Amino acid sequence: MSIYDWSLWQWLGMLQHELLLFAGVFFLIGAIDDFAIDLAWLWLRVTGRLSTPRIRRGDWQRRELHGSTAIFVPAWQEADVISETISHLLSAWPQDRLRLYVGVYRNDLATMEAAMRGAPGDPRLRVVLHDRMGPSTKADCLNRLFAAMREDEQRSGCSFASVVFHDAEDLVDPAALGLLDSAIDHGADFAQLPVEPLPQGARRWLGSHYCEEFAEAHGKAMAVRDALGASLPAAGVGCAVRREMLDRLAKLRGDALPFASDSLTEDYELGLAIGAIGGTCRFVRARGEDDLLVATRAFFPARIDHVVRQKTRWVHGIALQGWDRTGWSGGAIERWMRARDRRGPLTALVLLMGYSLLAITIVLTAAVAAGWAQPIALPPLLAALLIANLGFFGWRTLCRFAFTARNYGVREGVMAVLRIPVTNVIAIMAGRRALIAYARTLAGRAVSWDKTPHDRHPARFDSEAARPAAMSLGALSR
Repeated sequence: MSIYDWSLWQWLGMLQHELLLFAGVFFLIGAIDDFAIDLAWLWLRVTGRLSTPRIRRGDWQRRELHGSTAIFVPAWQEADVISETISHLLSAWPQDRLRLYVGVYRNDLATMEAAMRGAPGDPRLRVVLHDRMGPSTKADCLNRLFAAMREDEQRSGCSFASVVFHDAEDLVDPAALGLLDSAIDHGADFAQLPVEPLPQGARRWLGSHYCEEFAEAHGKAMAVRDALGASLPAAGVGCAVRREMLDRLAKLRGDALPFASDSLTEDYELGLAIGAIGGTCRFVRARGEDDLLVATRAFFPARIDHVVRQKTRWVHGIALQGWDRTGWSGGAIERWMRARDRRGPLTALVLLMGYSLLAITIVLTAAVAAGWAQPIALPPLLAALLIANLGFFGWRTLCRFAFTARNYGVREGVMAVLRIPVTNVIAIMAGRRALIAYARTLAGRAVSWDKTPHDRHPARFDSEAARPAAMSLGALSR
């Protein structure tokens, strides 16, 4: 029978076959990639090369810094959270040898006023007014803070030893500054602490899905990268850079500023750039006596449009813009890690194909049950491909549960498994939006700070945000 005489069900059957082949092959490639990271992590754990030391938070909170530290916090339309970020940070880190630089814009009076209320009379705070209308980009605001720091150094005749980066919504850990300072003092040019998103109770399906993503990324993938000697992408929060490295980056750029103002993910590029010029990068993990990670915590976006906007910026900046900006330098391991970083658009496409395949399969199964179509037997190769992917999916689900449950408790581990379809749909939406945004920049559209809004700070702790494992945000806030 000619294909022109096929029925609708036969056409759907052919489409099902092609989608299964396409999605199955790429799902398997991605699964093997993830499994390789899992095996590396397991081997490093078994051989004792990966360990998370226990510390006493109070000892590290009171630790004297080996040199003066500048803390950069860029802020655009952050009036709802910036005051609490400043007051908590300066309370949690009592060292005299730090200066907090908060960057605000001249057309954002609300954020400016809130920043000035954060620590009245504390000489360690400097609110830096940008000389242009906002928003520009986060990288541009960081450059303004860098220029302000350099002016202070020239006036005082003293230089900072390191620069720590944070966002306007962060809840810092009391021991974090001491650990970062120690890492720089012991030879690191760049040091990154884990990020731990906070569960959000009623906003659990969207706002809490970041929990499992960072639990695996900063509990496994970053640790493996560190152990294998690959460069570490900065998270933009909870990370420190040796002061001289920023001067080296500025010199390489040729404009006396360390960040490219047209970059959407200047934090990601920062870690890679330091590794590329021979800097030593370290991922620093430790747990306090309460078994909680020394980490940067925050409430992540919980509205679908805000979540997709943030994920779009990540995919656009890392996978698409990052390909153009940072290339494929380095050895085999470095190239492997960069390929992992940049698979977001392909992952979105494969996930879309997978869900389309699922819909077609449901329709065909219903048609067979109704007697409208004949069942189609899977070829042995496709059947084997499907079985392999199902096996890897089971393993991936187990890993997601285990890493999430370790940080947040069993209940959140179960929720991480139930949220898998939600995270997949978000990835599809963000991948599509990122491709459109990238095409617009290729057409000449300027890059702007498409940031997500923040309306709650963890310092305003409420029972809705309570998490398992007896976490006490109050203790971290003191």
